[in-house]
Amino acid sequence: MLDIRFIREHFPEVEKAIGRRNGGGSSLEELKTVIHDFLAANEQWEDFNHRRNEISNTFKMKGKELTKEEKDKLQEDSKELKSKHEEVEKVRNEHKEKLEQLAMSIPNMPDASVPDGKGEEDNVEISRWGTPPTIETPRDHWDIGTELDVFDFERGVKIAESRFTILKGMGAKIERALMNFMLDTHAQNGYTEVFPPIMVNRDALIGTGQLPKFEGDFYKCADDELYLIPTAEVPVTNMYREEVLPEEELPILHCAYTPNFRREAGSAGKDTRGYIRQHQFNKVEIVKFTTPETSEEEHEKLTRNAEMILEALELPYRRMILCAADLGFCAKKCYDLEVWFPGQNKYREISSCSNFGDFQARRANIKYKPADGGKSRFVHTINGSGLAIGRAFAAILENNLQKDGSVRIPDVLVPYLNGVKEIRKPEPNHRTKVGTH
Repeated sequence: MLDIRFIREHFPEVEKAIGRRNGGGSSLEELKTVIHDFLAANEQWEDFNHRRNEISNTFKMKGKELTKEEKDKLQEDSKELKSKHEEVEKVRNEHKEKLEQLAMSIPNMPDASVPDGKGEEDNVEISRWGTPPTIETPRDHWDIGTELDVFDFERGVKIAESRFTILKGMGAKIERALMNFMLDTHAQNGYTEVFPPIMVNRDALIGTGQLPKFEGDFYKCADDELYLIPTAEVPVTNMYREEVLPEEELPILHCAYTPNFRREAGSAGKDTRGYIRQHQFNKVEIVKFTTPETSEEEHEKLTRNAEMILEALELPYRRMILCAADLGFCAKKCYDLEVWFPGQNKYREISSCSNFGDFQARRANIKYKPADGGKSRFVHTINGSGLAIGRAFAAILENNLQKDGSVRIPDVLVPYLNGVKEIRKPEPNHRTKVGTH
């Protein structure tokens, strides 16, 4: 969340920055009012507290010198002040609670380098890599995968619901190969691998900004205050919640594979076919904890680390910088990497690489102790998909489709697949359709 003191002291600047987003302005205006009310109540509370302390000190220092009338008057004043103090404390606490709730609903301020815009159509292309392949008859990945018997959409629905998919044979093997390849590559680039819990408590989701704003978007356990994670960003970032890290340890780099779970209640009708938008999906996440001075440089490096995966997989992509109106709630700056899908004849997002500044660190109370011994400061957090495994698999199917219907496997994955170089149609007697025995 944003620094309340900064909002109070630089309100026009904050208001202008938040105004570049879609939404957030009304909560900001209400927050300004609540800050005013809280400060007024807090001033009264401190005044009453000060006066009560004065009376107490008078008794301690001059008790024997006071007359009975003076003592009675001081006791009466103390009793009255105590009553007033309790009343204003109640009002003060109410304002403080509301202030904290409103502060949680205010999005991050876009970085000055982020372009203006009204929506995703105003995102700006930064660069492209690779040339989209020439495919005589491009096809969608779900048709390719079904024909090659690597997807079983129908049985996925049967055992769960829509947007749950079973991977079979080479499909399961390639998903696993992609996971290992991505983790190995990030480890070579300095990231320490972790395998965190895939269930987290409410505080963890508050710390990374998913709650309370996006309540209802996640799968929650019926009998516990635990949630299935929407991304490894949540448990990995919260590894250091309520900690003060030595500056000498920064930057801290982590990579993590996890399955992820999202209800996506607001995405009805979007990408209902295929393997792009699933309720359960696999992803490798890369996360950094840095000092404020190095966060911009580390953001660029992290984005480049994600791009290297796409280039190794020989997948054409482009880098986009998101406009202010399309930024995620916590991000101050974000690059989207979009991979080419021939079957859809367009680029699709496969990784969002975001710099959050100290926005998440304030919510999760993650600080570092400067090497010069100065006062502890909030770290900056950065993360991105490195990559979304299912989307990478879908892009491989569409970009590497051969004339005979087979799919060429990228060279970097061949060692992970015991030398197998292509996915071919299985023999008819090896295929099992729904409803057959």
